[in-house]
Amino acid sequence: MVSRWISAAALLAALSPALAFAADAPLRVASLHTVTTELVQRVGGDRVEVTGLVKPDTDPHDYEPTPADLKVIAASDLIVAAGRGMESYLPKLKESAGTKAPLLKVGDALPAMKKEKGAKDDHDHAHGKDDPHWWNGLAEVQRAAGVVRDQLAKLRPADRELFAQNAAAYVAELEELRKWAAAEIAKIPRDQRRLATSHHAFAYFARDWGFTVLPVKGFSTTDEPGSRRVAEVIAQIKKLKVKTVFPENMENPKVLTEITRETGAAIGGKLYSDGLGSGDAGTYAGMYRSNVNAIVAALAPKP
Repeated sequence: MVSRWISAAALLAALSPALAFAADAPLRVASLHTVTTELVQRVGGDRVEVTGLVKPDTDPHDYEPTPADLKVIAASDLIVAAGRGMESYLPKLKESAGTKAPLLKVGDALPAMKKEKGAKDDHDHAHGKDDPHWWNGLAEVQRAAGVVRDQLAKLRPADRELFAQNAAAYVAELEELRKWAAAEIAKIPRDQRRLATSHHAFAYFARDWGFTVLPVKGFSTTDEPGSRRVAEVIAQIKKLKVKTVFPENMENPKVLTEITRETGAAIGGKLYSDGLGSGDAGTYAGMYRSNVNAIVAALAPKP
């Protein structure tokens, strides 16, 4: 009996350094959206190792996890997604990956913005009744930092204070971004705040800054507008005297080119609608600034 106890104690002593290392090792996080990748990196700091499976300038509407991605997910301590129906594959994800790691759908923890009545979306079965593009609202991203903070703290209570400090610093940066955006957008007269875009991704942005959105497509980039929808947009643009239509970084501007030919509106600078881009748009603040700069350059009166 004594020898068994000694053997068990010896085994525990041998394992304890490995157990201590595992407890102290950074959390492994698999992220399924570029904005959530940044959120986890900024809030988690050096206490997380984040693998962004959806890359910058990649359309999250089209993404499907590969076998290699499923291996990354299976080895992760946490899986983070945009939620709100953005990732149509989520219901089967954990089963396919064979993981019991928690799945955090960030958007599901935020106040929902309902799709406007009559909005077109050929993919309602995936996106549901809520607008999934919450990252285009600054207040939503600030709240999302708190959602990520709380989830990381559940998994690593010892680092709760660090996560809280990092989240607060990130929220403060976004508040400065809000002040800058407010000053820039103030250059556009309110009766000129009309945003004609490739697809319906800017409702949160429009709410924040008093824009009317005129999307060609529905809530998914994979929607294909029929001739009737294109004719409706052309009629709206002519009626409202919209002078610019904005392409998106992941979109083929073919339909927009047809619209500009019919309306006389110009093609504006590209907008980042569904996630981070590369270069200056490779961070959330950079993406948001790029969008504001493109909109102000096109719609603000020239001196």
